[in-house]
Amino acid sequence: MRKAIKVPLVLLLLQAPFSGSVYAQNPFWEQVKKQPATLGIEKGSNSFQLSKLKLQILTASQTVASLKLKDDAQFDYTPDELLDKRDRNKFFHLGDINLSIRTAGSSAWTAYSSAKERQAVSPLKASGKTLAAADISASLGGIPLQITRSWENKDGDLVLRFQIKNGTKETYEIGALGIPMIFNNNMDWKNLDSAHADNVFFDPYIGKDAGYLQVNRLHGRGPSLLVIPQENAAFEAYSPLNSDPTPRSITFEGFHEWTIHSKAYAETDWKGVQQWNDPTSTTLKPGESKSFAVRFVLAPSIKQIEEELVRQNRPVAVGAPGYLLPMDNPAKLFLKYGKKVKNIAVFPSGSLSVEAQPQTAGKWASYTVKGNTWGRSRLQITYADGLVQTIQYKVIKPEEEVVKDLGHFLTTAQWYENPNDPFGRSPSVITYDYETKTPVTQHQNAWFAGLSDEAGAASWLAAIMKQLLQPNVEEINKLKRFANETMFGRIQHKEGKNKYAVVKSLFYYEPDSLPKGTYSDAINYKTWAAWPKKEADNIGRSYNYPHVAAAHWVLYRLARNYQQLVPEETWQTYLDRAFQTTVAMVEKAPHYAQFGQMEGSVFLLILMDLKKEGLNESAQKLEALMKERALHWKTLNYPFGSEMPWDSTGQEEVYVWSKYFGFDEKAQVTLNAILAYMPTVPHWGYNGSARRYWDFVYGGKLARIERQIHHYGSALNAIPVLTDYREHPDDFYLLRVGHAGMMGALANVTEDGFAPGAFHSYPSTLANDGISGDYGTGFYGYAVNSGTYIIRHPEFGWLAFSGSLNQEKDKIKVDVKTASKGRVFLAEEKLWLTTDAGKIASLSYDTKSKEIELQLSVDNPAFTPATLLNLSATSGYAIKDAQKDQQGRYVIPGQTATVKLVKVGK
Repeated sequence: MRKAIKVPLVLLLLQAPFSGSVYAQNPFWEQVKKQPATLGIEKGSNSFQLSKLKLQILTASQTVASLKLKDDAQFDYTPDELLDKRDRNKFFHLGDINLSIRTAGSSAWTAYSSAKERQAVSPLKASGKTLAAADISASLGGIPLQITRSWENKDGDLVLRFQIKNGTKETYEIGALGIPMIFNNNMDWKNLDSAHADNVFFDPYIGKDAGYLQVNRLHGRGPSLLVIPQENAAFEAYSPLNSDPTPRSITFEGFHEWTIHSKAYAETDWKGVQQWNDPTSTTLKPGESKSFAVRFVLAPSIKQIEEELVRQNRPVAVGAPGYLLPMDNPAKLFLKYGKKVKNIAVFPSGSLSVEAQPQTAGKWASYTVKGNTWGRSRLQITYADGLVQTIQYKVIKPEEEVVKDLGHFLTTAQWYENPNDPFGRSPSVITYDYETKTPVTQHQNAWFAGLSDEAGAASWLAAIMKQLLQPNVEEINKLKRFANETMFGRIQHKEGKNKYAVVKSLFYYEPDSLPKGTYSDAINYKTWAAWPKKEADNIGRSYNYPHVAAAHWVLYRLARNYQQLVPEETWQTYLDRAFQTTVAMVEKAPHYAQFGQMEGSVFLLILMDLKKEGLNESAQKLEALMKERALHWKTLNYPFGSEMPWDSTGQEEVYVWSKYFGFDEKAQVTLNAILAYMPTVPHWGYNGSARRYWDFVYGGKLARIERQIHHYGSALNAIPVLTDYREHPDDFYLLRVGHAGMMGALANVTEDGFAPGAFHSYPSTLANDGISGDYGTGFYGYAVNSGTYIIRHPEFGWLAFSGSLNQEKDKIKVDVKTASKGRVFLAEEKLWLTTDAGKIASLSYDTKSKEIELQLSVDNPAFTPATLLNLSATSGYAIKDAQKDQQGRYVIPGQTATVKLVKVGK
């Protein structure tokens, strides 16, 4: 969800490009200007040319003033436009260091930071490969150790090195050692064009000696800057630099540090929290010194990051399908490094089973990894040279069971039945607090309890979308009541001129108009977000409409493709309601409708069904409305606007309509932007996790600006990525990112079926958020996009994503493992199989004859007398002697069936 704190502020952020004058008028920066400047900008800087980068460091502090590409004088990886504003104490810069130390045998840690109170550094003579060096101990507030920093040219690459020497007679333990990674992710006062020109996103692989940080430009083009370990710089933790005064907001996520040792944090701020890696420390005896260094290298592109890591002789891991492990479906793991694997350990013990497989032709070590115990698990790989790589897995129930549990939880624990509810929210699936095990019927943010907007609508949306995958009669009977009594008639107006308009919230705060005691005294309602009824009834927020349209569309599909599941209305009625809701969004919420919507791909699904049903007049109207929006996007360099200054949800709809109308260049721009903020790394939390960092404020219980792990953006952004993959089945990178994002919708579901808005990435928390939040918007992405993908990789051989694959000579067989068993893509043939009812239990493929055999089944013949099967027309396959219905679907009767697909003409 993306509600703005104050609409005028949001509009200003959307429209106002960066300018120094704007900053000068900002009260925060006005206060900062009153503090003495300590960075020494006025004393000048020195510039250095490396093979691909241009470095500029300040003479006084020897911190980075600028880091640019050799062939791009305009773009800077660092927040250069803020340099003369962030030149005071406590502001971190690239080149700073944080330490916590204690004498051996003592218990208390003392923290030091080179940014806290800057003092003049003592330059050291630079020679050989050293570009610049200095003793920076004076800036570390009386630290008893000597700290020197050097900038070096290592074979054309930049190296940042810290040398720590113990000149005392005491032994010191270094319990925290972190290098701030200060890159320009601050989009304050930018418009989309300037943000894409100036800014970067960075994503961590917190993998110890194999770890790295990737820094990508927002537009996703050009090289990717990688920070990798050079010496004694294992990437142990990724720590937010919340002490940096730069204001964090919806336009600035904040900075982080590359944490090499984290034991001191684990014993203090992070106490009691299970970390990604075991916290470590190091000791320095009297007279001893130790060097810590990271290296900055460029990969030619985002998709070539792993190739560059191999060239840099770093350990590389490729998981297929990824690092989220359903218990019924082992994954493959491929490792590439110049040294052999010495040992593999699993934490907790027994949570994973690892079995070695034959090495690939290209000398990748190969393993099968099976999940045994639900929850987080770490694979720790030690190589012959002592390097340690960690890979973070999450073991979950089988996809089918996760979704079954989710549907049950939503329609039982989250089912709200209260005929006397003063806000008309009964019956419904309502927001839920998992920590207190109670429904959220009141909240200072009206939308949490109001059944609309993302945090209010998400739970009932997830419950309805679940029926698309696994129709359940008891759940559907409840949801029909919600749809007919609460959604269509209250959340959505069905009378008068606003017949299909959607309100912002059923819950509102108007104590004078309701009986005393209606509102809890324990809640602070003195906020802008405690909407009065007039604001709650506002129909101008377009983002509320896709939720309702999707609900109507699912009811249409249930009525159309099954018997007697929703007999209360005809399928034509439900499809028309979906259509009318789409029209109402454009007509009644035109301002925000100019932007791509989350779940906006549902409008294309509605259009396609209107066409299949021969409802040409409605189809033509909807298509014309959408083309007008798409033509507007075509005029923009980066058509991803929203009510927020930058967003990661509009891309889904922008992409699908751009492809539909043949605006391929704009679709590619959109896809490139998605890949810039949606990485693939050997870590279940960040793999395929689309960037979002403000929705804990608008949809979470623990409200703070923080990178969210598998927020709804993961599964929504997977829609464009996997759609593009099916057009380009040789692009393994797209499949990995897209499948991981799609699976992100299941990553945080608890063992009993509760789904939170996201997982907290801060190492002080590393846990699910406490309430359901805006989860269901992401589950929509899984519901419409999940599928089994079968590929033959040139290096790794036959693989199945969300499928269990067995190969015997020229024949492969894949058991389908998605929740619905309703979609399969065979990349070898560009064959996309989907069912509108019934399941594809397995697919067998003869690689020589090209013959395909499907095992089909239905769960309940009373509701599903036949499997309704679609084949992509471009594949050239058909089912001989099988009957088709008016929509062109193969109708395969019976509770189970075996069908053969053959190439047309053979």
